This record gives sequence, structure tokens and C-alpha cells, in this order.
Amino acid sequence: MKFTDGQWVTKPEFDFLYPQQVFDARFADDELTVFVYTKPVSGRGQTLDQATLTLHFTSDLPDTIRVQANHYEGIRPKGPAFACRHEDSPVRFAENAQELVFTAGRAAAVITRTPFSIRYTWDGEVRTQSAPRAMARISDRQENTYMREQLTLDVGEYVYGLGERFTAFCKNGQQVEMWNEDGGTASELTYKNIPFYLTNRNYGIFVDHPEKVSFEVASEQVERVQFSVSGEQLHYVFIGGDSPKQVLQNYCGLTGKPALPPAWSFGLWLTTSFTTSYDEKTVNSFIDGMAQRDLPLHVFHFDCFWMEACEWCNFEWDKATFPDPRAMLRRLKAKGLKICVWINPYIAQKSKLFQEGMEYHYLVEKANGDVWQWDRWQAGMGLVDFTNPDACRWYQSKLRALLEMGVDCFKTDFGERIPTDVVWHNGADPQKMHNYYTYLYNQCVFDLLKAERGEGEAVLFARSATAGGQQFPVHWGGDSWGTYPSMAESLRGGLSLALSGFGFWSHDISGFENTATPDLYKRWVAFGLLSTHSRLHGSSSYRVPWLFDEEAVDVLRFFTNLRCRLMPYLWAQAVQTAQTGVPMLRPMVLEFRDPPCRFLDTQYMLGESLLVAPIFNSQGIVEYYVPEGTWLDFFTGKPVQGGRSYRNQYDYFSLPLLVRPNTLLAIGRETRQVVYDYAQDVTLHLVGLEDGGTAACTVYAADGTVDLTAKVTRSGSAVTVQTQGNKPFTLLLRYVEKAVSVTGAAFVSTPEGLLLTPQKMTGTVIVQLESE
Repeated sequence: MKFTDGQWVTKPEFDFLYPQQVFDARFADDELTVFVYTKPVSGRGQTLDQATLTLHFTSDLPDTIRVQANHYEGIRPKGPAFACRHEDSPVRFAENAQELVFTAGRAAAVITRTPFSIRYTWDGEVRTQSAPRAMARISDRQENTYMREQLTLDVGEYVYGLGERFTAFCKNGQQVEMWNEDGGTASELTYKNIPFYLTNRNYGIFVDHPEKVSFEVASEQVERVQFSVSGEQLHYVFIGGDSPKQVLQNYCGLTGKPALPPAWSFGLWLTTSFTTSYDEKTVNSFIDGMAQRDLPLHVFHFDCFWMEACEWCNFEWDKATFPDPRAMLRRLKAKGLKICVWINPYIAQKSKLFQEGMEYHYLVEKANGDVWQWDRWQAGMGLVDFTNPDACRWYQSKLRALLEMGVDCFKTDFGERIPTDVVWHNGADPQKMHNYYTYLYNQCVFDLLKAERGEGEAVLFARSATAGGQQFPVHWGGDSWGTYPSMAESLRGGLSLALSGFGFWSHDISGFENTATPDLYKRWVAFGLLSTHSRLHGSSSYRVPWLFDEEAVDVLRFFTNLRCRLMPYLWAQAVQTAQTGVPMLRPMVLEFRDPPCRFLDTQYMLGESLLVAPIFNSQGIVEYYVPEGTWLDFFTGKPVQGGRSYRNQYDYFSLPLLVRPNTLLAIGRETRQVVYDYAQDVTLHLVGLEDGGTAACTVYAADGTVDLTAKVTRSGSAVTVQTQGNKPFTLLLRYVEKAVSVTGAAFVSTPEGLLLTPQKMTGTVIVQLESE
């Protein structure tokens, strides 16, 4: 929200109170409370008839500083509130005549007494500051009030995150509103608004408000990020780090780390699509058609019309189409498939559950006690009130029956169209519940899956989210179009979401709306199978490849086989994402300081070691940047020199897929399955180990336990390999000099490099290379 006309004049309809002079401070119980005049005071008389602000400085976790700026403190908290983790961490306080200093770990807030300002530092270095007259309490002629903060941006500083945004990846110059909407992928609206941003100056800001937060990112004041909320209080958290990656880890430590999805979820998902006509015969034609063409398939999804039209949701199979769903699911699962079904939190008036929900007050109500209803999406639909524990148990009971029938997971669609003219069971603030509703919705379903299937077996395909929603993966990018621009905007949304704490992400391969050309389908398949999760899904047409052309069949097979082989690497990256919060799909700026990486939104890192540059045109031409070092082209095995950009043309069976220098990449033996013994007969590819360098990898079992560790170091012409495990594997040293001798392994020189077979599964192998 904009309050000024240029840098000199405020808009005439607004009145401002600025904190200007500290007049008292108290430090007790690890909290610093600062009292600030909003007018300069030089005598006692000036203390009368003026407003003050009260600021509270605390720390939730090491290296974070929470700021609560209150005009009025008598406002009783009315939820919901984000569930932030807190642990006791030592804080320090110091003061002198000019400043107050509150320190938490390596982060500090330095408060200047007059004129009032706050500097946020990391190891003593200023990262950002609230300059004089940046913070403000604002009112308008209609007696609406707002709290505002502005934090400075340095020269060359760029802002990222703020949820899944399909606009420009770098947020400088944008106005961003935190308000979940069902707007598709081609506008400034989004399904997943996250009031957190980070910058390449190695800090992040989390605005701890579930309701609408307005951000002006270098737009109203181009040297500042401004954020504002309605009311008399503003809470935000400064999060420091040595790198954007560490900042993101600290943020996820505060709001929750992603759960580890089951290994089978990393396979290929195929759906019925949305409005298409289908029954069991149609479903089997897809599944059997995939098998007949030697196309690996791991999950089958039934979209909306598994239920009868106009009854979404009644959670019952349409008997006219699926007369014996239990037997059908049993037959499908006998083919080795996991089963997903579509759900949402809306109950249509025609559903038999509507009267049940109304009778027991399980549906959201208006102030007069009537059920809130409207006719969009489903006629007369109501909305499950997830603030009511009984309603949650009721909703879960309907899903539990599906799980008992053979369903494995749910696509939790919608959750954005949440009214504000309602009364919630627990008395929650309707404005705050608009965005927060999706957290309760997805948590309800995810908790049921954990309880019924066990820890590590729960997975969703969720569309909407708010802060903390990353704990309930996977999220997909919503309704895209079958066009190259929409493919690119989907990636932008995923990259932005990744920098908002979300570790696992997918999208509809070939786009949701309209039907892609065969050319686009094949290019999107490569992108989709090199994302964290991969799903073929559409709206009014099927997405099986033979309906596009026969080459599409071969392309899908090629990249699905590749994905299966990459599972030892992908699974290890997934485990690390769950442990740290660092996303699997990573914007280049998260890993590299090279200036070009600040703006790159058409390529990404898949995990720590693989660079992927999808192709967004029918000519097969792609321009991409390679960071410093000697990389390896995964498909050709040729070295690629970094520190420069490339422009190349590719056929449908290739794209830029580069392996990072100093990488030990684990490649599996399977080309059809995503769940197998990843350590058995794995090949470890050593790429470009430099003198003095170290490369390491861990291979995990499908249950997340460690099966194999390997570490390779190089000193001059000597390469030492240390491994621990009990299953046979091979080592492939890519583009290294000729070996003079090898101790502890049999070896052979191949066109790809030096192939080693250790004599022991646990032990040390020493390779003496030919000196220069």
C-alpha cells in the first residue's frame, strides 16, 4: 500500500506518527522493551498529549531478532498465528548514551535513541536498517489505521521470495500483496503468499502476520522495502546468515522444515485430467498403454470426476462410472501403482455431507448462524471449518475410508477462496483466516496420512499455502497454459516459492489449460522429469504421450528412465532438504555469487550438483549461464568451462544438464523403478576434482537411513577415496589424467574416464595420477 506522493510529500488522506526519540528502555527475561516518543521532547510539558510506540525485541532462535512495534498494547490477540518454533537462546543487552544494543547469536539490533532508528547487523556488519521516519503508525480519514516499516536496500541488493510469484523473479520494483487467490499462473495473483523475503545481502525478513501484508519492494521508496499491515501492531523477524542458503535454513528452522515425502512419490504421476470423460476402462487403457510402450509409471491420479458431478465433495465414487471402486483399486495396485485422488475443502449443497455438516456446525457460518454459501465452483457450496476440532475429525473420517479402500494420497486442491464475512468456530479473525485456512486444511489431511500410513509415507499434491505450509509437501504450481511463456512463468513461480522455504515442487507437464503442441509437450517432459516431482496432468484433454506423437513416447521414456537412474542422487538431496530446509529445486542465486545469477529465472540447480536449463522455444535453442569452474555435460561427458554464457541448440532427447565441479554423483542401476536399493551396484561419478578439493556423497536407503558414504580428496597427483558401506559399487573418475597406479581397487581406463572397482566395500582406495 502506498502512502506517499514521491519522496517529499505524504498523501493528504493520511496522518503519520513517527517514532522519534527513545525515552525509556527495560531489559528483563531476555526481552528488551523500548518506549519511544512520536514528537521530540525537551521538557516535561511536551510529554503530554502525544502518542508513543512500544517496541519489544526478543529472539525465537539463535541469529534471529523479533521486533514487535505496538502503538496500542491493549489489543487482545485474536488468532490465528503462525506456529513459530522457539528455543531458549542466549541474548545480550548493552547501552550507552547514544544507543541500545540487543544481540542474539551473531545478529544484533542497534537502536539509536534520537533520532530513532534501528540498524540490523551480522557480526557487526550492517545488513539493513530502519532509518529515521521509516517506521510509522498511519491513519486515514475513515479511521483506518496501519503500521508501516521500511528497511533499506544497498546498492546492488536484490529481493527474492514472497511466495509463489509468476511475475519477475527479482522483486525489486514490484508491489506485492499477501492475499491468496485462484488466479492461474499468468498474473500477479498467486495461490501461495508467504510474507518472507531474503536478499543477496545475506539476511531475510519474515513479517509475522497471517492477514494481508502489503509489500512495496523498491517501488514506493526505491532504496527501501516497505511492508504494512492494518491495525495498531506490526511484528517482524530479522533473520541473519552467512549466505542466502543459511538464511533460508534459519527461516525454515523458525517456521518448519519440509517433511520428507516417500521415495515412491518421486516417480512419474499420470492423471485422468480434469473434465475429460473416463471410467475404469479408460484408466486401464492409459496404464496398459504405458506398460505396452515400456513407459515406467508409478502413481495414478483420479481427478475431480471420480465423484459425481455437483456433489464435490462427498468422498464417494461415482457408482455409474466406478461401480466397484474397491476391486478396481485392488487391480490397479496389483500393477505396482500408488493411487491418488482429488479432494478439496468445499461441500456442495447436493452432497449428502452438507446437511450433516450443517447440523453439527462443521461448516463455516455467518454471524446469524447460517451456513456461508455461494455458487462458484459447486452450487451452494459450504466450507469446512478446520478451526473446529470435531470438523477436522469428521473430514478425516471421510478420507480414512478412502485410505482403507486402497487410496495412498490426496491432491488437496483449492483452499484460496476463503470469505471474510464469516464467524469461525474458534473465534479467529476472518481477515487472518483467509490466508491461514490453507495451513489448517493441508495439516488436517497430512496428519491423517501420517497417522494411517506412518511417518515418511505422507504426501500431498497441494495448490495453496501460507507460511509454514512447506511442512506438508508436495506443492504444485497451479493452472498453467500449454504455451512456452506459461512454462517459463511456472518455473519463475517455483523458483520464487523455493526462496520462500518450500523444498518440494511440481507443475502440470505440458500445461493445464488447452492442449500443448507435440513440440511443447516434449520440451515440457524434459523440464518436468527434472523437477522434484513429475506429473502429467491437464484440463480438457488426456496427457498420455501417444496422443501427441510417437516421438513423445520415446522422449517420455528417455527422461523417466533417466530419473530412475538419478534416484540415488535425488533421494539424497530430498533427505537433506528435509533435514535443512534448503530446497531441492534451487535458484542459481542460492548457490552462486556470480553477478549473472542474481536474475536467472530460466535455469536452476536440481539439488546441489545438477544444473538444468529447460528449453522454452520451438527452435530448440537455449541460452544459459555456467558459473565458474569446469563442469561436465551429463549427456556427452564433455567438460564445459564456466564463468560464461552459452547459446546452443538441442534435440528433444537433450538439454543443458551439467554436473558441478568437485561432485561425487551417485547414479543407480534401475531405469524403471524409483524405489530400489540405491546403494546396490551404484556408480559414483567423480567430476572435476581440483587439486586440494574434496568431493563427498551419501547414498540413503528408501527409509532415509544411510547405506553408503564416500569421500574423495585430491592432493597434487594423489587421489584418495574413503568409503563406508557393505554393498558393491563402482567409481568413475571423469576427465582426470591417466592413472599411474591404483591401490585398493581394480581399474580400467574407459572413454568416460577411469573406472574403479574397490576390493572392499569399506576402505580406502588411492589413485596415483600421471603428474604434469
